[in-house]
Amino acid sequence: MKLRKVTAASAAVLALAVAATACGSSDNKDSGSSSGGGKKIKIGIKYDQPGLGLKEPDGTFSGFDVDVATYVAGKLGYKPSQIEWVETKSADRENALARGDVKFIAATYSITDERKQKVDFAGPYLLAHQDLLVKKDSDITKGTDLNGKNLCSVTGSTSAQNVQKSIAPKANLKENSGYSECIASLQSGAVDALTTDDSILAGYAAQDKYKGQFKLAGLKLSNENYGIGVKKGDTATLNKINDALTSMVQDGTWKKDVEKNFAPANYKYEPAPKIGQIVK
Repeated sequence: MKLRKVTAASAAVLALAVAATACGSSDNKDSGSSSGGGKKIKIGIKYDQPGLGLKEPDGTFSGFDVDVATYVAGKLGYKPSQIEWVETKSADRENALARGDVKFIAATYSITDERKQKVDFAGPYLLAHQDLLVKKDSDITKGTDLNGKNLCSVTGSTSAQNVQKSIAPKANLKENSGYSECIASLQSGAVDALTTDDSILAGYAAQDKYKGQFKLAGLKLSNENYGIGVKKGDTATLNKINDALTSMVQDGTWKKDVEKNFAPANYKYEPAPKIGQIVK
């Protein structure tokens, strides 16, 4: 009988030890939760968009989206050293959020009714416009000039869909996984134009290796309201990010970061949009 009591007591102690170990393991695990401490947060960005989201040769990251995401993460309780940047290409953004690969995405993510069926959006935090990047001597001056021409865009982007539906249905659309491939095709003459948001195009045009080669057509083919994507139903994170974006505008950080990233390209940016105000 005495042996059975000791065994039962030992089992109880062992159970408590296991439970404590499990709790400790959870606390030390990297997470994308909204609490800080020693945890990390995974944030989706683009790696190939100068001025917005770019992975530099030394492994650091730069651009307006990176600055916005860093500011937001700070308001959520994370230091820059606790951020893990994850490349999220246009065609995989919704899946990345659904899988839980990232906590949120700041990657020139235009808010659309179709996307809102799959993810929730904080913001908008920037109003851009669809435009064309062409060679300096190009005769393309309006959207309909693209009919019969070779046009490049990125798979999953709203720009490609917009061209096919209404701007130039007879354009020969070529879609690539990233904008870098489109820039190379434009440079070689394989395509006549690259279409996406003017903010993205301005970043490329301002790069030293491309200066003097390209120009923006200056067309406002659509309004692109950039939002921060979060997993569908994650209202708590959504509200915190909206609060952070509001603070970013109010304390002057938004304007400072816009000018820092876009001034070299002479990009005429729109005033900071109001949270929840979508420009159609």
